[in-house]
Amino acid sequence: MKLNYLFLFLLLSCSSIFSQDRKLPVDTTVTTQHSVTVNGASFNYTATTGTQPVWDEMGKPIASLHYTYYTRNGIKNRAERPLLISFNGGPGSGSVWMHLAYTGPRILKIDDEGYPVQPYGVKQNPFSVLDVTDIVYVNPANTGYSRTIPEMGDEVDRDKFFGINADIKYLAEWLNTFVTRNNRWRSPKYIIGESYGGTRVMGLSLALQNQQWMYLNGVIMVSPADYKVIRVGGPVSDALNLPYFTAAAWHHKALPPDLQNKDLLDILPEAEDYTVNTLIPAIAKGGFIQGTERADVAKKMAHYTGLNEKDILDHNLVIPTRFFWKNLLKDRGGYTVGRLDSRYRGIDRQLFGAQPDYNSEITSWLHSFTPAINYYLQEELKFKTDIKYNMFGPVRPWNNEDDNTRDNLRQAMAQNPYLNVLVQSGYYDGATTYFNAKYTMWQVDPSGRMKDRFEFKGYRSGHMMYLRREDLKKANDDIRAFILRTTTNGKSAKY
Repeated sequence: MKLNYLFLFLLLSCSSIFSQDRKLPVDTTVTTQHSVTVNGASFNYTATTGTQPVWDEMGKPIASLHYTYYTRNGIKNRAERPLLISFNGGPGSGSVWMHLAYTGPRILKIDDEGYPVQPYGVKQNPFSVLDVTDIVYVNPANTGYSRTIPEMGDEVDRDKFFGINADIKYLAEWLNTFVTRNNRWRSPKYIIGESYGGTRVMGLSLALQNQQWMYLNGVIMVSPADYKVIRVGGPVSDALNLPYFTAAAWHHKALPPDLQNKDLLDILPEAEDYTVNTLIPAIAKGGFIQGTERADVAKKMAHYTGLNEKDILDHNLVIPTRFFWKNLLKDRGGYTVGRLDSRYRGIDRQLFGAQPDYNSEITSWLHSFTPAINYYLQEELKFKTDIKYNMFGPVRPWNNEDDNTRDNLRQAMAQNPYLNVLVQSGYYDGATTYFNAKYTMWQVDPSGRMKDRFEFKGYRSGHMMYLRREDLKKANDDIRAFILRTTTNGKSAKY
């Protein structure tokens, strides 16, 4: 009889072990100690990775966000040290990209141009900005290890998370809690967002200020996606791609000799000027453009893009980016070029077509990032879990309505004289092009009275310009200089 009870106890115990739900604690931290050498100087730092709740109006947890927070050790006055709050985009992308390849103390093992290297893993980042600022990488709901509560089903209130304004609202509240818990209210604060993260941080600049009374020193937009331009169509949206076409064609030596023999930065101003002063007005005329003018524009576009005039005329002067990626190199080796980084080449099933079979760059990047982030969080930062790390999480459908983020940033800057903006873009980014980013920057403040607080930096790479070692150094140096320049050290905030 005793043996039967013992067998039953063991059976129930094993059943409870193996039937446990695969969930993370809603509120937890794991802390580890590390060292890094940045720009030749070695120092120790603390890594804290964990989860922090999102609460509803009744104080009930409705999501748990995973984050990783790095602080440099040996800082005498933490209040004077800046805090950099980092988001990626998507929407639906985890914070892995900038965390493990750009600003953090560890980066991927990749070659100097950003291509995967096996065995996968991480190494020290000799250019990290951790020397001058503490950093927190935040995973919004359903990205990385972050999850809504419950994780799925009809009980999930999607309206609280998955849209431009919902995303901004709950993240601003979450950051209030994070800053309070970590005693960072007195620190100069910066928010950085890549791709859709650019939209996110434009909106957060005002939400933090007006809803949380948290004032920022800087907003950094990396390859920003501005939905006032992207997917809108029309003369401006269509024409703004031309300078990117010029850059990508130059990289692949597809331009005529008078352009190809010059440096990239010598020909881009020419393409930009043509775009603003000739191409936008020409496309705006639509079917009423004169035949000779249409032919002249097509000829000049061919000159700046490496495409043939007939294809441009057949598209009524509006070249879809997908067509460009598919056809730029069709007669020059038969390759496609990448969407997010047009330096990358791909091989399609057939040469003919209007768009590539796949994005050659993202398949390359996932090679490196997926194994590295899973190894790094679990083995180096000791955050043990069976939860899947969502490189791209289930956040769609995404509500893009009432996008006022561009004006949100303008209002935040108008109210806060300390607030400055840095925009960083890769010239070979075909998804959120560098000239789109410039245009966004120009449009934030139509008055032009705050333009001295905007700064643009371009790089000879793509969407994730930091994957190329030369640009990893340059882009981090640009962030470092921006932070040092905009930390006011006692200067009054006044106009």
